[in-house]
Amino acid sequence: MGLNSNRVENCSDQEAPPPPIEATSVIQMPPTEVHRVCLPPLKTTAQKLRHRLSEIFFPDDPLHKFKDQSWLHKLVLGLQFFFPIFHWAPNYTLALFKSDVVSGVTIASLAFLRLGFVIDFLSKATLVGFMAGAAVIVSLQQLKGLLGIVHFTTKMQLVPVLSSAFHQIDEWSWQTIVMGVGFLALLLITRQISMRKPKLFWVSAAAPLASVILSTILVVCFKSKLQGIKTIGNLPKGLNPPSSNMLYFSGPHLALAIKTGIITGILSLTEGIAVGRTFASLKNYQVDGNKEMMAIGLMNMAGSCSSCYVTTGSFSRSAVNYNAGAKTVVSNIVMAAAVLVTLLFLMPLFYYTPNLILAAIIITAVVGLIDYQAAYKLWKVDKLDFLACLCSFFGVLFISVPLGLAIAVGVSVFKILLHVTRPNTVVLGNIPRTQIYQNLTQYREAVRVPSFLIMAVEAPIYFANSTYLQERILRWIREEEEWLSSNNRSNLKCVVLDMTAVTAIDTSGIDTISELRKMLEKRSLKLVLVNPVGSVMEKLHESHILESFGLEGPYLSVGEAVADISSAWKSQP
Repeated sequence: MGLNSNRVENCSDQEAPPPPIEATSVIQMPPTEVHRVCLPPLKTTAQKLRHRLSEIFFPDDPLHKFKDQSWLHKLVLGLQFFFPIFHWAPNYTLALFKSDVVSGVTIASLAFLRLGFVIDFLSKATLVGFMAGAAVIVSLQQLKGLLGIVHFTTKMQLVPVLSSAFHQIDEWSWQTIVMGVGFLALLLITRQISMRKPKLFWVSAAAPLASVILSTILVVCFKSKLQGIKTIGNLPKGLNPPSSNMLYFSGPHLALAIKTGIITGILSLTEGIAVGRTFASLKNYQVDGNKEMMAIGLMNMAGSCSSCYVTTGSFSRSAVNYNAGAKTVVSNIVMAAAVLVTLLFLMPLFYYTPNLILAAIIITAVVGLIDYQAAYKLWKVDKLDFLACLCSFFGVLFISVPLGLAIAVGVSVFKILLHVTRPNTVVLGNIPRTQIYQNLTQYREAVRVPSFLIMAVEAPIYFANSTYLQERILRWIREEEEWLSSNNRSNLKCVVLDMTAVTAIDTSGIDTISELRKMLEKRSLKLVLVNPVGSVMEKLHESHILESFGLEGPYLSVGEAVADISSAWKSQP
């Protein structure tokens, strides 16, 4: 018989190939030893539960560094684990400090601004849409300062913001617009310079603070001619009064305070982690949710004793911090120190600082978060991910941040449910002169094995998809039999189910396999299982379903199954 001996390659981007050619006889394979599928090591129920809970809650094994260490070293590792400063401080350098100082001082100059977004844990696609939508919303909110508007909406949607801006044209100040656009252009130009020439990163990093100082000097020097420009004005100086004496652990409002604290804490943690993940994705590092929770908790406990608001991660301030070149959390320490000094001694100096410069700095920082390339990549790779991205983007713009993200999360959940309830199944063929079996539609050289239908299920088999898989497998069998009949080929005798990609199975899935075997047996068709993974093999064994398969299964590989069953047929009279 003639077989195509071309090398294997991905042909998914070529024209649709004609129906694979069926081999005229059973493919001759060299004699192979038939290996049995082994059960995983025996474990008690408690051991299985412990392992499963460990995988769910501690996938990174956070305590592995503590093994076989002295008590002193364990103490040091514990301090590093709970207080990250002990981990990075010994390796801190002067170069990092320079970047953090510039960034921290820049953030300190923006400390009259407050912005909060309540979002949930999101996929990469949803974060891309969220970043773009939030960047547009934050930028539009700065129209108040950039145009000199006094009465401006507090809403965050696109339509109300634009409507408010154009309904207040009589409040627009041409001096504010000219000066604001000028500084905005200056900041954008310095940002482009630093992007094109990384060695000049300091130009972009120093530009915001320099702009604050320069704009303040201009207003002071030309205040008689720039009366239309709104400034920050009088700011109360000094620290917040202590409030620890106001903590009460009794009274009629204690239950309400606890409930409010729990809800607020969850929202603060959610916002902080979500914003952290947004910027972590830009620099390819991970955010530890446990450490974030501890940091936010300790920060708010300390703040509650000094009349502070509930605090969490700010999107706008984080954007400025990122664009200013922050390298470590020292930038926050510098910011805190700068704010402290400012509150105590420098508040009068900000009387003439124009609001427009703060708006220009924020716009410059957030526009860089609109990732066009990531959105285009989503469109090319996964249309459902792109849809989630669009839902997040337009939802944030036109509805609200929570509802927009809820819609995007809904699309992502729908995608997951779609993959779970409608898993992929493929028909496999043999690559000539090998024991390799691959997707017939993906590999042109793959050929059908006479009398065999070899299928692979590429997902766990659960109650949610077991009925669908049974119907889909029966459809594959019907279509195969019709094709064989129309092409005068040999009858179908055996169905091989490759379970290599079936990572889990439940009782509904086991029942489906049992029912499928019985249905095929009534049609004189043999069902054979191949290579079930450890947990799947264990459940099949415990359910005693393998006893009904007799000697024909499960096999370790498709090649062994085909060779062994074919030789058994040949030995029959």
